[in-house]
Amino acid sequence: MTDGAHPDDGPAVPLVPPVPGPDDDAEPSAPEGAGEAPPAGDEASGTGPEAAPERRREPDEREEDDRGYNDLRRVHQLVNNNFYGVVDAAGAAFGLGAAPPAGLAPGTVEPEESDRALRFYVPPRPCFGEALARLREHAVVVLTGEDNCGRSAGALALLREVLGDGARLRSLSPANSLAELAASRDLKPGQGYVILDYVGERNVEAVQAWEIGRLSGELRRKGSYLVMTAGGAVHRRLALRDHCVPWHAPDPLELFERCRNALPHTDLAPETERELRERVGGQRRPADVVAAACALSREGPDKALDTLRDRCRELVRELFRKQPPAHDLLPLAALAFLEGIPERTFEKECAALAAHVRDWERGGGTPAGEPDDEAGTALRGTVAQQSRARWKDRAVGLVTTEYRAGPGRDAGRSERRLVFTDPRVREFVIAELHDLYGYELWYPLRQWLGDLALLGDLDARTEVARGVALLARHALVEVDENMLTVWSEGLTNQRVTAALTLQFMCDVEHLASEAFGIVLSWTDNSGPNRAVTAAMALTGRLGSLYRLDALKLLWFLMQRGERIAVSAHRSLVLLLQSAGQDADRAVFILRYVRTVIARSAPGSRERSIALRTALQVLEAIELDTPDPLAAALLRTVPDSARHLGSLWADVLHSGNRSRAVSALCRTLVRLRDDPSVTGAVRDLGEAMRDAMSGRQWDALCHHLSIALRHPDYAIPGAARLARVLIGSLRGRPPAVRGRSPASLISTPPPTSVQGGRSK
Repeated sequence: MTDGAHPDDGPAVPLVPPVPGPDDDAEPSAPEGAGEAPPAGDEASGTGPEAAPERRREPDEREEDDRGYNDLRRVHQLVNNNFYGVVDAAGAAFGLGAAPPAGLAPGTVEPEESDRALRFYVPPRPCFGEALARLREHAVVVLTGEDNCGRSAGALALLREVLGDGARLRSLSPANSLAELAASRDLKPGQGYVILDYVGERNVEAVQAWEIGRLSGELRRKGSYLVMTAGGAVHRRLALRDHCVPWHAPDPLELFERCRNALPHTDLAPETERELRERVGGQRRPADVVAAACALSREGPDKALDTLRDRCRELVRELFRKQPPAHDLLPLAALAFLEGIPERTFEKECAALAAHVRDWERGGGTPAGEPDDEAGTALRGTVAQQSRARWKDRAVGLVTTEYRAGPGRDAGRSERRLVFTDPRVREFVIAELHDLYGYELWYPLRQWLGDLALLGDLDARTEVARGVALLARHALVEVDENMLTVWSEGLTNQRVTAALTLQFMCDVEHLASEAFGIVLSWTDNSGPNRAVTAAMALTGRLGSLYRLDALKLLWFLMQRGERIAVSAHRSLVLLLQSAGQDADRAVFILRYVRTVIARSAPGSRERSIALRTALQVLEAIELDTPDPLAAALLRTVPDSARHLGSLWADVLHSGNRSRAVSALCRTLVRLRDDPSVTGAVRDLGEAMRDAMSGRQWDALCHHLSIALRHPDYAIPGAARLARVLIGSLRGRPPAVRGRSPASLISTPPPTSVQGGRSK
């Protein structure tokens, strides 16, 4: 299974990383404990006259990768501040601060989660009955159909129908191979499995009918069931065709009545009820019907009607029905991809878009927003126009200005920014642009977006990524082929923009699996640039949602060439740093690192890579501050002490003992003034002691006592915590006869400067 491990003491996370092929830029085994192995594989240094340019190119690439990760770190800082500080996630389906829909993230789906997802569920007829019959007969069924038609809820409902309301279901990764699943020993008896938005075999010939038959037979033998959801194209796969059931949304009026019966009742006037039912009958998304019913129950009929009328969407449609001229259309299109950046920057980039359109028109293209006879004057005379005042008439009720402080050095100053009045306006504008305008607009627009991805500052590129992720809801293939595929192979700015786009795509349920499928394709013999981009993409929401798959993929990339391996290590650390207040995710990552160490043979190349990973985790700093990450985990994640202790013990056994001791000292110094962490430090010491022999424990006491005499660590509070750490198991025999281990850590005299050298 994808993440069948439970948070127990032993390393139990399954680990089946892909094996690099002979031409897959694998580096030779590095000695255990080596810091930075020499480049190898596709980044290898050669000899002869052609080797010098290659040797010069790699440091440049490494520097560019460093800059890219610094950009990602800044973006994650803003995301964490938004989700874990002042929450402002309007318009997002879910993100780092909100739970994804039931079953979307691989793992156990508890009965309570299913109850919430199915609270108002109405089985669509006749497809529900047909799917139920096939599931009972074959133990496998695939629900196909349009997005947002209720496929995910239908999958949970079918499994509960055959297994009972109290069943604990299991969600599997959408990238699972059905052939491997059929041969797996991990299928449990009486278990319900669900794969939402399946993307596992993209090749039509990748899975054969007999393998599906084998999977069906194995599930039937164990009394288990598997329900998958997928887009409509999956029925063309011959092996799955006989298991597909076309799915559609339930009757909206029936669903509305089900919601009204389950919610507190609200009296309605006959005219109001008639209008409500008319508008509900026109809805195609079950989620919109449920939202209207909840608004009716909580806030009354006027709010319910507003929800159904969707004034925001109507304003956008009305604007485009008027066929805005180019001097109004282009700024609106630009804002859809650059919302919230400083107005001065927006105006510069908007002028660049206008220049792209002019170049397109001069080349014989049709103007974007008006008939041919107006093309020559569409963008002339702009100097004398009051362009900022034009927004009052250009998009009435849709665009406003507000003052926001910028990040970094500008944090204390605010400047004017153009924003949409409702977060959904941005999505609606992009939808209208896609539905109404063709190549004449989108060609120059794509060129402009490509320039921004390459040359824009981080704020602009982040907003471009958000806008392109919204466009992917309507034109995924176009986004993938014309933007992501190009940017992922490009320079650092482009690769960061591509990685951020994939992360923002995870805000939409049916796009999350597609984003992960794209990442998988970039790691499959697609070159080092795309492999580095894939590692970057796994640092945020994508890695959070598919956490085990992401860790396994990063572990695979760590075994590639040195440049790719370094990126994979940085991505894993950044994934841990961005865990924020998600204690379960932080512990899961620590357990995974323990697992790869435990399952690698001593002295092997895999062991060296695993220890290098553990060392970087222990030396990592927090996302927002230069303080040790381990100190923050010990303070905020109760179960982290035993995992960190095991990692420290493993690294202390290697050639990186001095760096591990230094990281331990920095952690103790950071925690010295916090009495609440004494218990966590004691647990840390016990975990380290349990993983060490007597001689190793004595050596740690000796090296730690020496390290704590360094002026940077010679602080009374740190020495006190060190005595707690060393003396954590008082029942153990002392290392030195007549002296306890804790007595080896002496308390230095007070210094005049805390945490620094004495003056």
